[in-house]
Amino acid sequence: MSERAEPVGGKILTTPMKFLLGLAGLGAVLTIWRFAVGLGPSTGMSDAYPWGIWIAWDVVTGTALGCGGYAMAMLVYIFNKGKYHPLVRPAILTSALGYTMAAVSIVIDVGRPWFICRIPTGGFPDMGSYNWNSALLEVALCVMAYMIVLWIELSPAFFEKWKDEPGHKLQKISGTLHGFLEKALIWIIALGILLPTMHQSSLGSLMLLSGPRLHTIWNSPLLPLLFLISCVNMGFAVVVMESALASRAFKRKPETAMLASLAGAVAFTAWLFLVIRLGDVIFRQQLGVIFKPDVYALMFWLETLVLVAPAVMLLNKGRRNDLGFLFRAALLLIVAGILYRFNSYLVAFMPGEGHSYFPTLPEMFITFGIISAEILIYVAVVKRFPILAGKPATATAQ
Repeated sequence: MSERAEPVGGKILTTPMKFLLGLAGLGAVLTIWRFAVGLGPSTGMSDAYPWGIWIAWDVVTGTALGCGGYAMAMLVYIFNKGKYHPLVRPAILTSALGYTMAAVSIVIDVGRPWFICRIPTGGFPDMGSYNWNSALLEVALCVMAYMIVLWIELSPAFFEKWKDEPGHKLQKISGTLHGFLEKALIWIIALGILLPTMHQSSLGSLMLLSGPRLHTIWNSPLLPLLFLISCVNMGFAVVVMESALASRAFKRKPETAMLASLAGAVAFTAWLFLVIRLGDVIFRQQLGVIFKPDVYALMFWLETLVLVAPAVMLLNKGRRNDLGFLFRAALLLIVAGILYRFNSYLVAFMPGEGHSYFPTLPEMFITFGIISAEILIYVAVVKRFPILAGKPATATAQ
């Protein structure tokens, strides 16, 4: 039986965390500068490339990397695989942070962010003012709602900590809310499964709207389905990778047997994606295109071969109990997913001759700052709240 989740404990601002804090601070300063000078002087974006790394990485890729909670919720609560329950809370924390940072990135990316509040409120009381046929509206509403749902799903971890602390000013209300959430959690989880299913597929639908500006290798009617499978695939891989890294960083006993069992689900989703992706290319008669000597064919084969490698690796059931082996396979799966989404949103997007995009240094360092802030918050939460299963690490686990 898995042990109860407990805080890891230990010092938060270790030397590596101070370095990440510096990067996060630099990103915050550059963000202020971006708002002061506007998108034009601070980014490589243009009318031809209205989105860049903040959307391709922080939103499109970042939310997929944040789908560990979604993938684990389906596995535990739909397929009734309760043995994976100890992996759920860390996955939800990673998801909550991923979606929150994606929301921050959208605020930074939008030209007039003070109008974002019109998205959830613009249709009230006249709901007819919404364009209900808009895939972008669905993505915006679902991402906003799912971010809130994730923090609600995670909140029992905070309430458990506060209600058990004698004299804590939130002790009484935490006990009440914890009991209420225990009863309502099934409905919250159901919403937490529905929302990513909707907006992850709609991220694929968005690129279909670009029509002939999206290269034919990626311009498929199955793009929404492929994006959905891709996020599940990446979500499972992130759970494996996060668990392996957490066990090493906090000197905890790794959940090797559980991760080895989970590797079967990861292998299934990887092969499912490959079969549909390659079948789609063949059905749409794109074999000649993927063998052309150009950058698009090169990127297609790069993303495909990087995914084939871990898919083949995970067929070896005898190696699944090797944590290093699982970590390498999960890392390759994540890289493959990143390549597919980057290709779909940036590399394969063709606005016309004479136009190009490459992120500026401020764009990149703002992204580095967002990633650093995400890691900092993760470490702070697991050290202070019951997220990881098992006994707390010793004081030497910094």
